[in-house]
Amino acid sequence: MLCRELFLTLLILRIKNNAAATIKWSKFNESLGWVELNPRPSPRITLHDYALEFWPVELKDQGRYLFQMGNSTQEWELKVTKRNKHSCFSEKQVTSKSVTVKKSFQINCSKNYYEKWINRTSLYKNCEKIEESSKKLLMVKNAKFEDQGYYSCVFSLLHNGKLYNLTSTFNITVLGDHTKRIPVYLGPKFNRVEVELGESIELNCSALANQNDAVYWNFQKENETHVNVHEKEGKEIWISEGKEYVSKILKIEKVNEKNIGFLYNCTVGDTVSMDTQSFILVRKGTTDIPNHVFTRGMIISILISVAVVCLVILCVIFRVDLVLFYRHLVGRNETLTDGKTYDAFVSYLKECHSESGAEYTFAVETLPKVLEKHFGYKLCIFERDVVPGGAVVDEIHSLIEKSRRIIIVLSKSYMSNEVIYELKSGLHKALVERKVKIILIQFSPVSDFVFLPQSLKLLKSHRVLKWKADEPLSYNSRFWKNLVYLMPAKVTKPGQEESEDLPVLSVP
Repeated sequence: MLCRELFLTLLILRIKNNAAATIKWSKFNESLGWVELNPRPSPRITLHDYALEFWPVELKDQGRYLFQMGNSTQEWELKVTKRNKHSCFSEKQVTSKSVTVKKSFQINCSKNYYEKWINRTSLYKNCEKIEESSKKLLMVKNAKFEDQGYYSCVFSLLHNGKLYNLTSTFNITVLGDHTKRIPVYLGPKFNRVEVELGESIELNCSALANQNDAVYWNFQKENETHVNVHEKEGKEIWISEGKEYVSKILKIEKVNEKNIGFLYNCTVGDTVSMDTQSFILVRKGTTDIPNHVFTRGMIISILISVAVVCLVILCVIFRVDLVLFYRHLVGRNETLTDGKTYDAFVSYLKECHSESGAEYTFAVETLPKVLEKHFGYKLCIFERDVVPGGAVVDEIHSLIEKSRRIIIVLSKSYMSNEVIYELKSGLHKALVERKVKIILIQFSPVSDFVFLPQSLKLLKSHRVLKWKADEPLSYNSRFWKNLVYLMPAKVTKPGQEESEDLPVLSVP
């Protein structure tokens, strides 16, 4: 059984460069004003350095206190709470902490100021002792839902031959993991509900889902309206063991012949993942659902599910083609009002050595031939578009500022001193200022990317394209489609005089 808390200390901020000043403590009296305290006659109230200590604190000690040291003053208000005899701690002196389930949390039972007086330290959970130590005590563990509760650190202090208790209590709340989850219905996906004509019933659709998932009933049929069927407004949300559940009620008043055998579908989820639960009403005493009703319902449900899955798969596979078709259909143009000159700045290895000749040719010949002459984009190629004689660093910075994209033709030899500024400047614009987007073309196979800056690895995987130099690629190939998809949307006028196949570039 825990002793009641009998100890309290008031600490004052230390004031440097005034060590010789006299320290005074005063307590405010309603009749006399500030009355200086003289702790010497009282063994219960002592002055220790800059602290006024109570051994123990009592209800009559409540009030306003004034600390004086030279010309410096500090006022305190002391509130003394009488604790419930049936509890091991005071509910008004609890520190609340929250932790996510399976994450690490700790209870640190330590009091540095009282360390020299600590005789024993005990840890209690909901007023039941769980651990004990002679000095400090530290509990560290991964949170479970059953770990939720009140943890009390009780320090037994030995002062002038008497024992006093000092208690610190923490209210630990364990929160659920809010990771996006796929909706799962509670109960079977197909439900037979036996009813009698004229009675009213409620169908409850409940599922393990996410708080923002939509849940709705589908009970409409072409040329047929069920006036006695109503969907309750709003959805009910509750949390159990850290998991979120949603439910929706469908109320059917005075069941009639139209309701019998009708399929009521409940759908929960979002645009990414969803699931459907079905209910069908049958008359009490009916041994089975009519074959034609069951068959029709199952076929419709299967066809809808298959159609939705196929549609999602097709949208994922042909996402690029669909976006390009949409751009062409509506004539979308992102370049009209941004005030920039170039659609893309091409960063490549400038020196045309034997081992980088194919990379150089790809950057200064192949890319302009396809993106400019065929698709109508405007590229910025340093050696072609910049007049010699200017400050190279300033020119590069200015050209990147005027470009909507940066195309990096990447190989192991790319990371040379000549292009490192282009890369760093482009990464700063893309990742910090967010004024330009980067397209990374892996020109030759690279087994290790450790030579790249760490920030370049933050690019999304779909913004990294691989050039297959040993295969002839037509303008309609997947590589060029993906590249145009990553370029800004604009009305393009493909050239008609260009041949369909591009020359093969060999990589040494």
